[in-house]
Amino acid sequence: MFMKYLGSAVIVLTFLLPTVPQAEPGAGHVNVETVIKSEHMWNGERLPPYSEGQPEITILKVEIPPGGRLPLHLHPYANAGVLLSGELTVHSEAGLIKHLKTGDPLIELVNIPHYGANEGEVPAVVLIFYAGIQGQPVTRLLE
Repeated sequence: MFMKYLGSAVIVLTFLLPTVPQAEPGAGHVNVETVIKSEHMWNGERLPPYSEGQPEITILKVEIPPGGRLPLHLHPYANAGVLLSGELTVHSEAGLIKHLKTGDPLIELVNIPHYGANEGEVPAVVLIFYAGIQGQPVTRLLE
């Protein structure tokens, strides 16, 4: 699967490189890596179409302590994250489970109840990017 993304990244880079500012001589090369790209959520279902309204991007850094658990919740808009450190297990209300380790990306569930739990021994830190609508919450608590 990585090779599929690598091929796409090379094609994109071919078109983008002329627009990327060049580094000073001796400063090294620009390196771009696609961490994840998909039209599917982690459960395999397709992401829903975007809602109408003024787009608003939100980036959150969430730290879950060892043994901590987020409440059951859902997201009305597309979002994705990267686990910066620790371990995280994501549970859907339907019983699906996804285990993440440091560096793993995740395209979250949209309008599907779920929660995350840190079953590890160190804090789980996740950086989450939301593509929402201005003035609308990116998370709705269900508990």
